[in-house]
Amino acid sequence: MKVTIYHAEECDRKKCTALKMARNGNFKIVYRLNQIPRGSIVLNPYVDKAVSREDLNIIKQKGITGLDCSWKKIKKSSIMFRTSKYHRSLPFLVAANPVNYGKQGILSTAEAVAATFYIVGLKDMAEDIMSHFKWGSNFLLLNKELLEAYSDAKTSKDVVKAQYDFIKEDK
Repeated sequence: MKVTIYHAEECDRKKCTALKMARNGNFKIVYRLNQIPRGSIVLNPYVDKAVSREDLNIIKQKGITGLDCSWKKIKKSSIMFRTSKYHRSLPFLVAANPVNYGKQGILSTAEAVAATFYIVGLKDMAEDIMSHFKWGSNFLLLNKELLEAYSDAKTSKDVVKAQYDFIKEDK
């Protein structure tokens, strides 16, 4: 499965999950917008449409594109979000990476890509990605109930409904 990461060069290279996955041959890192594959699913935290099983065929054919940047500078890097018509956000999840452990929605690039694979039904790929990190299995365990609910949802609307049901239940 093709995973392309637009790297904004804003992170600590020693802690960068995207660069680690690229060294292992799992992700392709690009530094120019014209290197992003056309038609791929772009992970974009600013859109309303959530990733869902209905994206599986696009992901199989064209892959996933993510943005690796500092969460503090994401607005500056958002030019990347104008590159494709297939933009998807991730639903509510909790980070397990050491930098943002326990924070809602502030996932590492590897966590975001793994979550995407899990939600569309490619759970083995999600597990493989997370297996490269000491804390990786913790991400899947911490979010197990949510990831299962999202992966059971058939459409983006169903994913968003599952998210709101969980948040409402949690209050």
